[in-house]
Amino acid sequence: MASSRLGLRLAVCLLNVSEARQQDIVERIAKAGLWDKAGQKQTQTTVLNIFSDYDYNRSVLTLAAPVETLGNSVVTACTEAYDLIDMEHHDGIHPCLGSVDLVPIYPLSESVSLEECGRVARDIAEKLSQDVPDCSIFYFGYADQPLKRNLVQRRKEVNWYKRSNLNVNEIKPDVGAVISPRYGLTGIGASPYVMNCNVTIDTQDLTIGQQIANAIRAANVGGLRGVQAMAFPHEGTVEIACNVESFTDETSSSLAAERKECMSYFIQGKEYLYFSPRSIERQIKKMATSHGVTTVGTALVGFTPQLCKSLAEQAILEGCGEFWKRRQTITM
Repeated sequence: MASSRLGLRLAVCLLNVSEARQQDIVERIAKAGLWDKAGQKQTQTTVLNIFSDYDYNRSVLTLAAPVETLGNSVVTACTEAYDLIDMEHHDGIHPCLGSVDLVPIYPLSESVSLEECGRVARDIAEKLSQDVPDCSIFYFGYADQPLKRNLVQRRKEVNWYKRSNLNVNEIKPDVGAVISPRYGLTGIGASPYVMNCNVTIDTQDLTIGQQIANAIRAANVGGLRGVQAMAFPHEGTVEIACNVESFTDETSSSLAAERKECMSYFIQGKEYLYFSPRSIERQIKKMATSHGVTTVGTALVGFTPQLCKSLAEQAILEGCGEFWKRRQTITM
């Protein structure tokens, strides 16, 4: 992704909050992100998209801004979410630990480094700990210094995937002393862009979905590099929810075939690849067919990194902070 045509160095946060059933609350969080804590309007911040899923009871807000000011918008949005969402009353099928569950910072402009995004993430955490003293935070990626443990590893360490087995007394947050039942635990970090792609298969048999998710997962032989996947019952079907991580082409010979299925962008002159939504859908459709079922739809939770950057530039150029209203809130 080349430098912004506006001369801005852009970054984005795909803010995950544990609320989708009360859209007024989700929109209040989105609107809060357009202001800083001093009440000044952030004229170069835009909320590009809101993706809400009723069954998951989870929303993803796409906030884009210059990397130098993005943190201010994220802090005000998170503060509003902490104020409005009580984890003691949360119900949903998607794993989560916090009212603000995930705060990932990704570079959009090529000139923005991962290290800089990591510093923005840590600054967000520090400000939140001052503004919301009872919040608790764990770091991942380029915010997790010096280890740089990835999100999957950190989630396993805090038992994110098995919330019902959570023992708050056994978890030591990176920020905060004791996990509040109201706020829960928030993950804050930075990495290359992670795209979210959900493919629905026409069955109620969760076992089939779990087998497909396991097969497509990068950690397993024959899986797609950079893809993390889980299966959930969803509106009378099964949804394969994929986190699509970006990766570098360090072994070009082994990636020759994979490249045909991938898209790419650059961070500080270094190329990053990720499997395209179509290739993921095609692979899942192939696996589903072998189980005697079909796919019935694919949804992107937000955008590809290239489209995210392009829309961010358009929205900021037009001074449109509530850009999501043009696209309308996406709900499932």
